[in-house]
Amino acid sequence: MKIAAIILFIVMYIIMIIFSKKRAVAALTTAAIFVLLTLLPIGDIPILSLTDLPRVINWNVIMMITGTMIIVDYFIESGMPSVIAEWLLRTAKNVMWVTILLSLFSGIISAFIDNVATVLMVAPIAIVICKKLDISPVATVICISVSSNLQGAATLVGDTTSIMLAGAANMNFADFFVMNGKACMFFATELGAILTVPIMMIMFRKDKAPVTSNEHTEVTDYFPSIMMVSYVLALIIASFIDGTPACINGIICLSGAVITMIAELIIHKDKKGLMHALKGMDIDMIFLLIGLFCVIGGITNVGLIDDLAKMISAAGGGNKFLLFTIVVWGSVIISAFIDNIPYVATMLPILGTVASNLGLEPYFLYFGLLVGATLGGNLTPIGASANIAGVGMLRKEGYEVSFPDFMKIGVPFTLTAVMSGYLFIWFIWT
Repeated sequence: MKIAAIILFIVMYIIMIIFSKKRAVAALTTAAIFVLLTLLPIGDIPILSLTDLPRVINWNVIMMITGTMIIVDYFIESGMPSVIAEWLLRTAKNVMWVTILLSLFSGIISAFIDNVATVLMVAPIAIVICKKLDISPVATVICISVSSNLQGAATLVGDTTSIMLAGAANMNFADFFVMNGKACMFFATELGAILTVPIMMIMFRKDKAPVTSNEHTEVTDYFPSIMMVSYVLALIIASFIDGTPACINGIICLSGAVITMIAELIIHKDKKGLMHALKGMDIDMIFLLIGLFCVIGGITNVGLIDDLAKMISAAGGGNKFLLFTIVVWGSVIISAFIDNIPYVATMLPILGTVASNLGLEPYFLYFGLLVGATLGGNLTPIGASANIAGVGMLRKEGYEVSFPDFMKIGVPFTLTAVMSGYLFIWFIWT
């Protein structure tokens, strides 16, 4: 059964790489085959039984992502992000600072909402401005995309990988700032963001044309903005309360979404906003995660996670620094070409076992994984969903982005942010 599970797992990964739009189908199909093989009277090791399903699926993560998607959709439709962006544009002195401010702005938003949603909010503004100035928007949109991807790791709700880490390590919102008396992911990520500013100043040093903004978006509804702030505050408050349920973050996010939907129905007295929010949900993402949780549960049952943990431990040779380095930079290389969601989902239980085997605190390995896997996606235009979204928007406007074009910005961004996060986590957590 172990060999069958390994073959199916590898085939699933290959299908995910080749057919990126069929990732959820691949994961769910693999999980279904795991269950079917367990039901058949063959083999002596059950891969995944029906009774395992409720246990292996991380419902806290599923609820968090579902709730956040709904609230974010209402927030985007209200027009508030555009109003904030326009204010930033009026503050900018020239094109160079437009790029820097828009990048930092997208990073700040991305710390609290989905990276792709952030790009969809900010990139159109950048494209309009660049068209007015008769310059190419390619570099500006790429900066927005990679900055969004960079700061998604700053908070618990900023990125799917952060949510998955929180579920695996039992972390709450506050733990991403300070945990066990030590500075955590927020500061590691923001340090990288700050250090990318000089990189952008060098890259865009010739773009000194003045710029102004005459756009004045009207906010159609302030309630989604209030709910965005409220649910983030609720996550923070809950993180300081002892004895809360393990799925408290999911309950808060899903409750916030339900309250938002009900309130919007009462305020506007129509179902347009509700239907838009429901249609805008990334159902594939939710089913992908459910399938991955099941598959990982299956390969854990047959002992594959333990085997991989032993291999990584052996590669590290018992040396903490070497092990940490392998985790961070190996994740950078892998995530440059493979979607980081299935990769992180696979590696989290492996690293937990590695740390247990070596008698180490697992958090510095978890954070190293998040630094490498999240930021490594910025190396290429296909390494992160935010990058794919940005390149897709440019293509619709008639701008083709090649790998070299993207990597001129992505590589210095990635090396700067990963190196700073790598050193920060090592010196703070070891």
